[in-house]
Amino acid sequence: MSLFVRIRQLFRALLFYAGFGIIVVVSSFICCVFAFLPFPLLQRITTYGNRLILGWLWVVCNIDVKVTGEENIPDGPCVILSNHQSTWDGFFMQWFFQPASMILKRELLWIPIFGWSLYFMRPIAIERNNPAAAFRSILKHGQRRLMEGNRIVIYPEGTRGNPDKLSGFKSSGAAIAKKACVDILPIAHDAGKYWLHHSFLKQSGTIRLHIGPVINSAFGSPRDLTKQARDWIESAL
Repeated sequence: MSLFVRIRQLFRALLFYAGFGIIVVVSSFICCVFAFLPFPLLQRITTYGNRLILGWLWVVCNIDVKVTGEENIPDGPCVILSNHQSTWDGFFMQWFFQPASMILKRELLWIPIFGWSLYFMRPIAIERNNPAAAFRSILKHGQRRLMEGNRIVIYPEGTRGNPDKLSGFKSSGAAIAKKACVDILPIAHDAGKYWLHHSFLKQSGTIRLHIGPVINSAFGSPRDLTKQARDWIESAL
C-alpha cells in the first residue's frame, strides 16, 4: 500500500469518526429527551441516527451495503442469529430489523448519555464474565422482549470474530427461540473486511449481508438448531 493511499485512508477515517461522534451524541440525547414515547416510535426516531452513520460511512469511506434475502424476514418477533465481525453490524442490525433488542455488555449502559439511550432501546444487558448469569438473563428477558413484539439480535460467537472464519456458536439464542416458540433467522455478512475490528482505518467496498430462510425452532434441540444456523451462515460467507 502506497504512502498516499495510507494517508488518504487516515484522513477519511478521521473525518468519518468526527461525524460519527456528533451523530451518536445528538441521537443519544434525542433518545433520552423523548424516552416517554412508545417504544416502536422511539426506536424509529433514535435509529435514524444509525442510518445517518451508515450514510456518512458511504459518503466518506465509500463503504455501502448490499442486502439479499429480505423476503425471508418474518413479520413478527423472531430470534436473529448473526456472525459478529465489527462495530458496523450493531448499528445496522438495530436499524434494519427494528423493532429490535440487542444483546450487549452491561457496562455499556453506564456510559453517560450514550448508555442511557441504549437502555431505552430495551436491550438485554449481560455480565460477560459470568456465563451462567448471562444465560439466565438472556432466557428471562429474551422471552419478555419477544412477547413485546421485538426481534432479538444475538451474536452466538459471543465476541467479534475473524472475517474469514467462524468461531464456535453458543446455543442461548436458539434456546430462547424454542422456549418462546418463534422462528430463528440466520444472518451472514462480511463487514469485517471493510470496517475492520482491530484497525482505525476503513477499506472501501460493498458489505454483503445475506438473510437466510427461517429455521423453525419446534424441530430440534437448541444445539441442533444452533448448528443449522451456523452451517447456513458458514455456507453464505
